[in-house]
Amino acid sequence: MKKGILSTILILALAVTGCGASNSSTSQSGSSSNGISSSASSQTEDKVYKIGISQFAEHGSLDNCREGFLKGLAEEGFIEGENLEIIYENAQADTGTAGQIANNFVSENVDMICAIATPSAASAYNATMKTEIPVIYTAITDPVMAGLANEDGTPVGNITGTSDKLPVEAQLEMIRKILPDAKTIGILYTTSEVNSESAIKDYEALVGKYGFSLETVGISTIADVPLAMDNILTKVDCITNLTDNTVVQGLATEVSKATEANIPVFGSEIEQVKNGCLAAEGLEFVSLGEQTGRMAAKVLRGESKASEMKYELITECGLYLNTAVAEKLNITVDADYAATAVETFNTIGE
Repeated sequence: MKKGILSTILILALAVTGCGASNSSTSQSGSSSNGISSSASSQTEDKVYKIGISQFAEHGSLDNCREGFLKGLAEEGFIEGENLEIIYENAQADTGTAGQIANNFVSENVDMICAIATPSAASAYNATMKTEIPVIYTAITDPVMAGLANEDGTPVGNITGTSDKLPVEAQLEMIRKILPDAKTIGILYTTSEVNSESAIKDYEALVGKYGFSLETVGISTIADVPLAMDNILTKVDCITNLTDNTVVQGLATEVSKATEANIPVFGSEIEQVKNGCLAAEGLEFVSLGEQTGRMAAKVLRGESKASEMKYELITECGLYLNTAVAEKLNITVDADYAATAVETFNTIGE
């Protein structure tokens, strides 16, 4: 098992332009509060860049993306309070609000929008379509299915970023190792989130390979979580989570219901394991955000346009384990396997 080393694969920029400095088509006016300048020399000491961050929901995974994004920018010399102004807005898992936030950022003529999660990215793309404002997204499971990238990874417009595509096969391998006798896996998902629909397709294609069947239950809002859990828990041996924003917001309810039924819940990343899931073969979202921040820095410096950069993703995952949850559910995890964990937690929730 990998020890949590996160490696990134830079999916090559468009062959026509590469990753070098932009040509004369970079700017229409030579200035640029939102076109990011006509050359890399536009980054000067007295220039303050304004970035609007639109985060779709308030939970640990997306918060980590935002933290990492600012960290990645700072590592590249763009520091909040010095040459960087951040306007942060949270849509509270409401698509309509995400659209309003994006439109407001356009009205404020920001230099860039950072969109965290698929609904915010889609809203930002639509709002900026007739502008020169670049959009850098993160925590998008499937940019192609979301309509933000072409099949070859090239942007559909002045928008690019990073994908948090789940390592589904590694997750299934982990579940089989921890629960050798399990037969059915359950997934709760939000029917309006295309990222979740994409991940479910991946699970449907792979569960049979590991001797599982799959049960799914769709929800519309966080208020649906209790009844959905009551429904699915009668049919499954375990639950595995996606990076589904509504479900993650209802994680405490999900875990509480599952624990009462003595059924483990597997997470998709570190924060879910910290907060009561048994384990995850997942991603580390601060690192994902840092990667996004480095991409944003290239655009701010004028080294490349967002429209010239294919989206990027993290390809390696790591095991995260919560021994307190294992003990509570009377699940024994092989000691040699547990020793491969990137990080182990011994608390249930925060």
